[in-house]
Amino acid sequence: MRTQYLFGTLFCLNLLNYIDRQALYSLFPLLQIDLQLTDLQLGALASCFMLVYMCYAPLVGYLADRSSRTRLIGLSALLWSGATLACGAACNYISLFIPRALIGVGEGGFTTIAQPFLAEHYPAKKHASVLALFGLALPVGSALGYMLGGLIGHHWGWRIAFMAVGIPGVFLGLLAWLGLKDVARETQSPKLRPTLKDYFPLFKNKPFLSVCFAQAMSTFVMGGLAAWMPMYLHRYLGWDTAQAGTRFGGLVIICGAVGTLLGGKLAARWIEKSSTAYYKLISIAFLAALPFCWLTLCATHEALVLLGLAAALTLLFIPTGAIAAALVATTSENIRSMAFALNIFIIHLLGDAISPTLVGWISDGWSLKAAVFCCTLMLLPGIWASSRTAHSI
Repeated sequence: MRTQYLFGTLFCLNLLNYIDRQALYSLFPLLQIDLQLTDLQLGALASCFMLVYMCYAPLVGYLADRSSRTRLIGLSALLWSGATLACGAACNYISLFIPRALIGVGEGGFTTIAQPFLAEHYPAKKHASVLALFGLALPVGSALGYMLGGLIGHHWGWRIAFMAVGIPGVFLGLLAWLGLKDVARETQSPKLRPTLKDYFPLFKNKPFLSVCFAQAMSTFVMGGLAAWMPMYLHRYLGWDTAQAGTRFGGLVIICGAVGTLLGGKLAARWIEKSSTAYYKLISIAFLAALPFCWLTLCATHEALVLLGLAAALTLLFIPTGAIAAALVATTSENIRSMAFALNIFIIHLLGDAISPTLVGWISDGWSLKAAVFCCTLMLLPGIWASSRTAHSI
């Protein structure tokens, strides 16, 4: 029962983590009109969040390896939820930019801690399936963010949308602070706490770094799609804010759930037969996703656009559990929070900290269609890295 309560609380927090993060993107058309913003400025809102998110993660990882993780989780949720509420009170670009960056502090803290903390409560053979189920919050929460942002923004305005998605996190953050216990840290001897020297081997851990790089390339693509697909559907298919947000959100929730759960089961079964299963699954899924990404951009008929997008999203979500399980498998427990923090730093530094802004910049110069196409090409280095590791182990 204790494990179920822990999983349920962390899953709900993870759900809100992605709802608050992604609601912004459905509100891009409204923000652009109301605050007179360019595509580059809109992209910078996404990038500023990721830059803060990734830079703060190593600090939290260091603290989490030697202090109460449940208190850090609760504090992180309260911070990102309060910052989301502040976005709803913005009166200009700067007053929106600053709280958006602060959301990155809170969510960076939570994401760094949650997965390794959860993994400690399950046996190794269940890591892929449990972490895939936990990762289901990514597509579901992202989809709800698009849908709630689009619907509430369309009917009541973008300010109410930010406030509606921010309030639940305040209550859940208090619940985590008061209701969860970190027995491992509370009873840990100071002598067992890692020193800075214990972290150095991570930079020589080739399987770990390979997973980080492959995930970074995927994060680059997913970050670009997450930020700009609602706007893409608005411009090229003529959908209004509510339609683009709810329909894209619906695709993300269905395709993300199918891909994440299917990938978790495939990884759990395949790893029993092959020690390189995680890396093979990553490369195969990314390779299969590419042609469907391009179908989405080349098609002019609405049905073909949605078909290509649905297939691409499903395949991009398949490695979710395999990536998390590979990170756990390649690192020791006493430095795992820092390992996940380093992973967060790498994947966002090379991924979605820059892709939304680059897509916006290319879109301003050429077109949004050309910008998204360039974004999808970054899957190729990820395929190379994961397949190379699969053949070298």
